[in-house]
Amino acid sequence: MSDLVVGADGKARCFWGGGSPEYIAYHDDEWGRPVHDDDVLFERLCLEAFQSGLAWITILRKRAAFRTAFAGFSIATVAEFGPDEVARLLADSGIVRNRAKIDAALHNARVAVTLPDGLATLLWSFAPEPRPRPSTRADIPAVTPESTAMAKHLKKCGFRFVGPTTAYALMQATGMVDDHLAGCFVLN
Repeated sequence: MSDLVVGADGKARCFWGGGSPEYIAYHDDEWGRPVHDDDVLFERLCLEAFQSGLAWITILRKRAAFRTAFAGFSIATVAEFGPDEVARLLADSGIVRNRAKIDAALHNARVAVTLPDGLATLLWSFAPEPRPRPSTRADIPAVTPESTAMAKHLKKCGFRFVGPTTAYALMQATGMVDDHLAGCFVLN
């Protein structure tokens, strides 16, 4: 049980989900919950890429600004962003101003808008069969064969900033896998 934290509310949470109010809300209400909406999946894909090399709390604290800056992560809208929007994004101190990550988000929207069956269908095609929840944090992988296959296929389609670790984090965040620890109060 050392990998669970018990909050002031008496609820047992995964080791990372009991710190800040942002982490608690994200853990309790969002992380690991199945997501099938293309635009919401696009948001999560973008945020996972922006998080690369940073603490997740940084992304959570900037999330509202990201949503505003990226037009609510509407794939169709972001796919139309041009040089003026890139300049605006690079000047926006409310988001992570990394040119390569911004360019990747816009490029990925342009790829996603062309997918014949949509982003959700593509991403969920890599979801593994359900498995028991991990007992400890040591049981949670950073990559899996499915996330490696997803990343490889996304790159083949033209997506950027989508390695196997990012793909697995996306799978965790969007409920394709359930990595809440055994004993965590969150039920999917």
